Parts: sequence; C-alpha cells; structure tokens
Amino acid sequence: MAKGKRPYRPKMTQAGLAPTHAVVAVDEHGDSRDMEIAGEFPLTIKVDDKEVVTLMTLGTYPEALTLGYLRNQRFFEELEEIESVAVDWDREQVSVTTIHGKGIVDWEGKMAKRTVTTGCGQGTVFSCTIDKLYDVRLPDIMLKQSTVYGLLRNLARHNDIYKKAGAVHGCALCQDSEILTFVEDVGRHNAADAISGMMWLDGVGGGDKLFYTTGRLTSEIVMKAAHMGIPAILSRSGITHMGLEIAQDLGVIMIARAKGNHFLVYNGVEQIEFDAKPKSKPPPRASSKTVNVA
Repeated sequence: MAKGKRPYRPKMTQAGLAPTHAVVAVDEHGDSRDMEIAGEFPLTIKVDDKEVVTLMTLGTYPEALTLGYLRNQRFFEELEEIESVAVDWDREQVSVTTIHGKGIVDWEGKMAKRTVTTGCGQGTVFSCTIDKLYDVRLPDIMLKQSTVYGLLRNLARHNDIYKKAGAVHGCALCQDSEILTFVEDVGRHNAADAISGMMWLDGVGGGDKLFYTTGRLTSEIVMKAAHMGIPAILSRSGITHMGLEIAQDLGVIMIARAKGNHFLVYNGVEQIEFDAKPKSKPPPRASSKTVNVA
C-alpha cells in the first residue's frame, strides 16, 4: 500500500449488538439476582444472494466477522472484490455484494467437501481453505520469554464480557506484549474471524504479530492464524494433535497452557529466547526443634 493511501474499505453497515443482556436468576438460596448473559444470534452470510453459511454469534462485530470468515475460508483473496456488506438483524442475515456480481468463484467446487470442526458451535472448513493453506509462507521470528510474560499480564485486564456473563471465548491480536485488538464471541473461531476482518479492513499484516486465544489450539485455529499471516499463537488452554501437526508443517510457534509465569512450547522452541531470570530459590528454613547439647 502506498504511503499515505488509505486502505480500500467496502460500504458497510455498523450493526453491532450489545454483547450482554439483563436477566433475573435465582441462586441456590432461593434469592433473585440481577445477572447478565451473553447474546447468541444466527447470522446467515449471503454472497450475491447465494447462501454460504449460518454462524451463531454474539453479534458485536458482524461486518468484520463476515469479512474475516470469507477471508479465512479463502473464498476471496482481495478485499477489493467486495463492494458492500449489509447486516439486517430482522432477517438474521448479512448480504455481501461483490464488484463483479458473480458471487464466489467456483462455488460448487468449493462446497464439494466440507469438514465440521471441533470449534464451539461447530465451525466448518472448506476444501479450498486447506488447499491454499500450504501456499502460506510465514516469517521466522524470535520470541522472548519476557515478552510472553508481559503479554499474559496485559491479557489479564481483558475478558470483560466473560467476567460479566461467562459463556464466551476471547481472542487477541498482539504485537510484542501489546494487545492491539481483543474480541470476544460465543466461539473462538468467530472471534478469530472478526480479528481477521478488522486486519483486512485496516490493511494490517500479521508477520510481526502474535495471536492469542482463551480456547484450545485446534487445527482450525492454527489454520486461521496462518491465513492471517501470523507466525506465533498462544493459548491458556491446550492443543490438539492435528493442530500441532499443522503448526509443525507451517512453522507456527505454538505455546499453550500459558498462565502467570508458566507456559509450554509445543512447536518452535528454537525460536524462543529464554531471557527471563528464574526466581532464586529461598534458603532452607532453619529447624524449629530445640537441640540439647551435653
């Protein structure tokens, strides 16, 4: 992108919903309590009037979620192919209009093979997503142990919706220990797609970024990070075998079980600089027993 030139942005609605809703619940003592619960709404994506998929979402960033989904599934390679994104919650759909008006190229072929993933709410991966995965070339980066610690401390200040209502996952786009974007949704794959859509809209590259999720690192999440061009992923949860295999194939640094001053590196340990000094062990405590010396 030329210096000073703003990235292309399609015409879009701004139809984000409130993330939580007030309800009354009764606790174990029979007392009524005012509570907040997370939203969950169906959103059907249509491209040039052809239905693609229905997502269950919190609804806070529907336009970015739509664009990120289309991008991470590799239905579109360039944002300039998309003319507009219009969300209509009354109809529970988002209408995507392309510049050429022909919808998704080779739609029947791309729909021929679909895999239902282990994502919350069941995600879907299309054959074209996997076919183009190994075209990805991620940069080799070095990641400091101290950066991971700093990032984990900063992440502790987020998860606002989870703290209020539970029932959601959070994902973050990070640079060093700074959190650039934090998104929560009812599924971590939705939160990842929303971040991808925001990156696409703002012309942000992933080569010097880290991707964080509160959920497990499955094959789907590793693929989404790779399609965003992000070479390192971090989770407070665990990983799956296929997620690890894909990370190894693509050269993605994979760190999981990350909380406080603890983490496990499952792939890319040679790219980790262990620069944080270990805490010195305390001296042994003197025995409190009285010893009589003759």
